[in-house]
Amino acid sequence: MVRLQRDECALLVIDVQERLLPVIHTAKEIERRVVTAVGGARILGLPVLATEQYPKGLGRTTTPVAAALRGIAPVEKTSFSCCGVEAIDHAIAQHAPAVILVAGIETHVCVMQTCLDLLEQRITPVLLADCVGSRHPHDHQVAVERLRDAGVLVTTLESALFELLGVAGTDEFKQVSGLVKPL
Repeated sequence: MVRLQRDECALLVIDVQERLLPVIHTAKEIERRVVTAVGGARILGLPVLATEQYPKGLGRTTTPVAAALRGIAPVEKTSFSCCGVEAIDHAIAQHAPAVILVAGIETHVCVMQTCLDLLEQRITPVLLADCVGSRHPHDHQVAVERLRDAGVLVTTLESALFELLGVAGTDEFKQVSGLVKPL
């Protein structure tokens, strides 16, 4: 894969939850970018999947992200990886994306294990590096390096969205530009 193609992509939002997000380094920025990622995916017509890690203990998806997801119910899980979770596996099989854009928390736990499992399934994970985070910046940085070394494509949200657009001057371009302008 050299370029992102929208007909091959989906977005996976991992565990952006009420009790987990506040302890994440740069939490509000990550939350804002995840909301933008969901909005961009919707504009581009990408399938969007979401998860919640043990919501009984960590709470539900944060209000801004839940609002962006409107109509998409996050899948509850207790495993760190999203892979192997029946509803996620079913959705991936149904949409059959070759590429999954990954956003969420924590980079060094659920995000990393999901990306590594996607690689094993021959699905290309694209880590949206500015849409993921951990409690400690060092854990985030080491996880991003490890994922890149493992073969995960690492990019930024804005770069991915404009690559998926491909051209300017369309209504979609105007909508996406409006989303990323405040970032």
